Amino acid sequence: RAIAKRDVASAKAFAVTSFAKSLLDTSDNLSRAMESVPEEYRADTEDHPVLATLYEGIKMTDENLLKAFEKNGLIRFGEPGDLFDPNMHDALFEYPDPEQEEGTIGQVMKAGFKLNNRVIRPAEVGIIKKA
Repeated sequence: RAIAKRDVASAKAFAVTSFAKSLLDTSDNLSRAMESVPEEYRADTEDHPVLATLYEGIKMTDENLLKAFEKNGLIRFGEPGDLFDPNMHDALFEYPDPEQEEGTIGQVMKAGFKLNNRVIRPAEVGIIKKA
């Protein structure tokens, strides 16, 4: 009886996994769109108003999507400076950087996501190695 209750609770908690995974590509595309706008144009409403407004709209959409994710137990993770954890990160490459600590994340190629504390997509990262 206790096992059945636990199974039902687990099924409820992770029922949206495939739906959530399908939306992760949308989140990635929004992040890529924001990164494609040069930093100097992001707030330049005087000389590049269309680009600045487009960037702001994409950023707001991404923030709203992440809020909806969090409301449903889906959390983004994987930031530069985090300690590398093979249970949560896929190391795509290593590179030396004397200014950063060995074994930490130096670059994030694709953010990772957890659903109710279970990794549904590991973060794809570049990690720092000894110089």
